[in-house]
Amino acid sequence: MAGQSKDTFKLFNNTNVFSYEKPIRLLTYILSIVNTQDSLILDFFSGSATTAHAVMKLNAEDGGKRKYIMVQIPEKTPEGSEARKAGYDTICEIGKERIRRAGRQIKEELGLLGDDLDIGFRVLRLDSSNMKEVYFEPGKVSQASLFSQVDSVEEGRTPLDLVFGCMVDWGVELSLPIRREEVAGKELFVVNDGALVACFEEEIPLETIRYIAGLSPQRLIFRESSFATDADKLNVYERFKQLCSWSEEESYRNIRVI
Repeated sequence: MAGQSKDTFKLFNNTNVFSYEKPIRLLTYILSIVNTQDSLILDFFSGSATTAHAVMKLNAEDGGKRKYIMVQIPEKTPEGSEARKAGYDTICEIGKERIRRAGRQIKEELGLLGDDLDIGFRVLRLDSSNMKEVYFEPGKVSQASLFSQVDSVEEGRTPLDLVFGCMVDWGVELSLPIRREEVAGKELFVVNDGALVACFEEEIPLETIRYIAGLSPQRLIFRESSFATDADKLNVYERFKQLCSWSEEESYRNIRVI
């Protein structure tokens, strides 16, 4: 297990999945020097996510509320390595699993005192835009390409992909809680109790719109396919103006149709 700490070696059931990691004791010491319990720690070379482990450990020790952002390219693990044999094809997968295992271990060591310790994390992957490239030179526009722009969303994108893309565009924190709800048979995504509400269903009924308005939303997202006609889309803007007491400017600023 050359190059791997004893703690991580045990964490992965005595398997050497990552070599030459950062010492967790050193990182914990460095973080403690900062002496702020609500810091946001960024590690651009996350590796096996030792920094995330250290943040959770320090929070467990002093009751801090530190957060972390780990950044790691999906570098492949070596062919024939212990990591590859254990099912970890990339370093990112090792890091994610380490955070899960380290969090469980820390909570178990704390016993009842660990009930309030937040060990949750969210995994996001950098990708191209959710929206299709819609800019063409006039001479390259065809009837087929015009019909393809009826839906401007790239194929294969999930509703959550669209939600997170809009959160980035609007500057909404990506760590905020998101819950799914179903109202009148239509699926909603509610970010932080109304900081953003998204519905990508077709033919959204008035009951669903009234429910959304009752959440006092700050921002709303729909898809072009949610509306059968332009008149239906304009009607939604008018309804939210009335239900949320928005001005016309606020209505067009707070509602996005993609």
